[in-house]
Amino acid sequence: MNGFGGFVRQAARRGTLVVQPRMGFSAPERMRAGLLATRRAPAATVGTITVDSYTRIGHLDRAHAALRDGEPLNGYPIATHPTEVTREVLAGITGPDFPVQVRHGSAVPRDIVLASIAAGLHATEGGPVSYCLPYGRTPLHQSVHNWATVCEKLAELREIGIEPHLETFGGCMLGQLCPPSQLVALSVCEALFFAQHGLRDISVSYAQQTSHEQDREAVLALRRLCAELLPHVNWHVVIYAYMGMYPTTDGGARKLLGRAAALAVETGSERLIVKTVAESRRIPTIEENVAALAHAGEVAAGTRRLVRVPAADSQIYAEARALIEAVLDGASDLGEALLLAFKQGHLDIPYCVHPDNQGRTRSFIDDTGRLRWADTGSLPLGGLVTTGSARPVTSSDLLAALSYVQRTYDDEEHHETLTPAARGRDLADGPAGLGGRAGVTGVGG
Repeated sequence: MNGFGGFVRQAARRGTLVVQPRMGFSAPERMRAGLLATRRAPAATVGTITVDSYTRIGHLDRAHAALRDGEPLNGYPIATHPTEVTREVLAGITGPDFPVQVRHGSAVPRDIVLASIAAGLHATEGGPVSYCLPYGRTPLHQSVHNWATVCEKLAELREIGIEPHLETFGGCMLGQLCPPSQLVALSVCEALFFAQHGLRDISVSYAQQTSHEQDREAVLALRRLCAELLPHVNWHVVIYAYMGMYPTTDGGARKLLGRAAALAVETGSERLIVKTVAESRRIPTIEENVAALAHAGEVAAGTRRLVRVPAADSQIYAEARALIEAVLDGASDLGEALLLAFKQGHLDIPYCVHPDNQGRTRSFIDDTGRLRWADTGSLPLGGLVTTGSARPVTSSDLLAALSYVQRTYDDEEHHETLTPAARGRDLADGPAGLGGRAGVTGVGG
């Protein structure tokens, strides 16, 4: 076993899903307590240090001022705390049986990665596209350059016997409302970018969306494409519990997380990023994170893997393959190919307002809950996708789609807690959660 990826693969060989929180605190003693609680959680876990917003956008002076003035931050300022402080946070906790990953969300990750390496942490995540377009206005070409430099810096660790690990965030673009085929394509493209710049231990991400069946199809397509296109890389799949508007009820939140854990096991995925019952209200406590880890681990232990290899090309596989091939046809250098793909609209993220994104594509949720293309813009999907939208996606359609998962799971929880008599009255009032309007969850449908 070697490093973060080796730990996850070893757990997978035992048939165990690794679960992980998204946890970061500015105070070193609090960060240490969070890591220790994660390690002791009743599940197979890895640790997380999530950095603060100032560090993410490179405003280290503001992070320093906040620490000086005793102001709490929304994460751990790893590039501002002295290296010896971070080493003390980790001492006696992290190791071969409990690796820790640094999570950040930065298009300018150099300071974060250098600080992580100095503290003895060699696993992180991100990507030139996924940590640029949704998070600010950093030019895409600059992010590509920044991430190429960071990948090469991480790859140098192999010369001293350390296997670094890098996770692509491409399968989580904007968290929601990006059709699964493009999430899969972006995750694979960023993994290919990492590999071209020297990484050999990689994880590919996929964020839970609106339909469990569609998500299964997407993850199986992702696994197949990685097997085909990354034959010389050690890779695993990490599932993210839904990243959009989370259920407001505790029961709805637990049920949604449970479905994410089931998705991971059913598709042979090796790791899961959890969410807690507090997601819709505030930053979760350590105790709420531990409860989420335990719940996900329990659901995973009671779930069986369904299928290993798709019997035939699925719709999502065909779409994702077409998107990836269009990128690879653009240039041999993956960074140049990604830039060209966005310039030509061969990659185009729905509802993303970044200047380097064409913004011509649109998506909608159909009557079965599946996320589909309403407008494919210049995506190379001709002959594969029939949008057939009778009208444009309106602002009310978009708002309804954004809250679809929250309303669905909260309504299910509300329905299950009603008395039989009250449940009958509730059903008599008509379908809940969709506003009673045709077309709210499906354009022209």
